[in-house]
Amino acid sequence: MSDKENLDLFEQKYNALRSEMAKVIVGQQEAVDSLLLSVFTGGHCLLLGVPGLAKTLMVNTLAQALGLSFSRIQFTPDLMPSDITGSEILDRERNFKFIQGPVFAGIVLADEINRTPPKTQAALLEAMQEHRVTVSGTSYPLPNPFFVLATQNPIEQEGTYPLPEAQLDRFMFNVKLDYPSFEEEVQIVRQTTVDRDAKVEKILTAEEILAFQQLIRRMPVPDNVVEYAVKLVGQTRPSTQPIKHSDNQTISRYISWGAGPRASQYLIMGARTYAAMHGKYSPDAEDVRAVAFNVLRHRIVRNYFAEAENISTDQIINELLKS
Repeated sequence: MSDKENLDLFEQKYNALRSEMAKVIVGQQEAVDSLLLSVFTGGHCLLLGVPGLAKTLMVNTLAQALGLSFSRIQFTPDLMPSDITGSEILDRERNFKFIQGPVFAGIVLADEINRTPPKTQAALLEAMQEHRVTVSGTSYPLPNPFFVLATQNPIEQEGTYPLPEAQLDRFMFNVKLDYPSFEEEVQIVRQTTVDRDAKVEKILTAEEILAFQQLIRRMPVPDNVVEYAVKLVGQTRPSTQPIKHSDNQTISRYISWGAGPRASQYLIMGARTYAAMHGKYSPDAEDVRAVAFNVLRHRIVRNYFAEAENISTDQIINELLKS
């Protein structure tokens, strides 16, 4: 099959995945689309939302529909790095034997990732970036494909630890989950308060996921779209970009640190996948804008003026897209 035919097949599979997840997940379509975007782009995703918005259920349902092994890690203040990666033990013959931890799965749900100290959070860094785990000088490869989908509760303050910037940068997307609408919440209550067990069918295999990832990487991107993404990211860096007009001056007033080159890479990779999901054979600037909020939200550091004037990161990104 040609790449064009494979892209048409990818769009069909994507729509089938959405339909399959809708059997269990009511609403939250933007969050579901963002999860699928991160999967087919090969990135990791951070889900930000208050309790009860089906974050854990969403990730579990996705793992079933993709046919990947699933592991859930509940992050707590007493969690140790070896509880994630695994550890060596002495067997009966007094030989050291490595016991794999829960990180050895196709999809790893890091539940409430901000409730564990930085030392334990750092145990995920090598796994997220290199797709391997090193214990006692020996490296162990992780399954392929491999995704970390983490959840974070924004309203809890006690017993939480902010994620280091280096780890935040490893997440391709930072997705905000909102409360459901009135009609959606009525449907949620009706579905979850009766004896009903929706069965999720397997839509894809690991081999098909990897093939679609390679297909999307082969998708051509016009030079002007690449330049647009790089310029957009560059405008988040007030210390390196000259202020030429009032819009930039207003934006730079609220930014302490801007996004790095990884943001430009993720914008293009995300735009490719977004275009393929919507039947396009090449991304344009509109596709870059469609993924900009999720890519830039956790890579822009606001300064004192933004906090004092209650200017959110999303408002800053919105102004950047307008300018």
